[in-house]
Amino acid sequence: MTEPSRLAVLGAGHVGPVIARLALRAGYPVAIATSGDPEDIALITELVIPGAQPRWAADAVADADIVVLAMPLHRFLDVDPALLNGKLVIDAMNYWPASDGVLKAFDEGGSSEIVARRLVGSTVVKALNHIGYHELEDLARPAAAPDRRAAGVAGDDPAAVATIVGLVDRIGYDPVRLESLRAGRVLQPGGPVFGTVLTLAEFERAVREDARSLT
Repeated sequence: MTEPSRLAVLGAGHVGPVIARLALRAGYPVAIATSGDPEDIALITELVIPGAQPRWAADAVADADIVVLAMPLHRFLDVDPALLNGKLVIDAMNYWPASDGVLKAFDEGGSSEIVARRLVGSTVVKALNHIGYHELEDLARPAAAPDRRAAGVAGDDPAAVATIVGLVDRIGYDPVRLESLRAGRVLQPGGPVFGTVLTLAEFERAVREDARSLT
């Protein structure tokens, strides 16, 4: 039996701890990091993400198989792309001008496509961004549960997408593969499934009926 992938979650606000807790429950080893000293988040990690290891970002990433970007998007612009070279990266971020301010780098195109262009040495998959963090944790269900919901996974590398599909399934959602990062625009703010929590059939229908999923 293969060992579960090791996750590094970058971001300890709202979304990062939820993803970390779900991954820990699914059996993944998890490190969590911010831009600062891990001692600064040691207590909060012990209290709200028991089992996760607070680490310096560089160390967490170096040891990880999968890196989750769960920070506000404006903070991503301060991340050195070289830190993530060679890594499989989940982009769980969203572009929110109301909270981030207008970021010229993200004014045109899908935000994950722009993240991927910046992280040229990494493989980027868009996932876990379109469900609110409260719902993401509260509505996770085991496989075959009658009330299980769906979550989208978008990327340009089929093997990377398959890996994240497995993770999404293990943490409690029916994964829906989208054809590309560009097709993943349906998952971002303004898309047909953003901010909603749908069954597999509802999700697939909403995506199928949206022109962005065909590009």
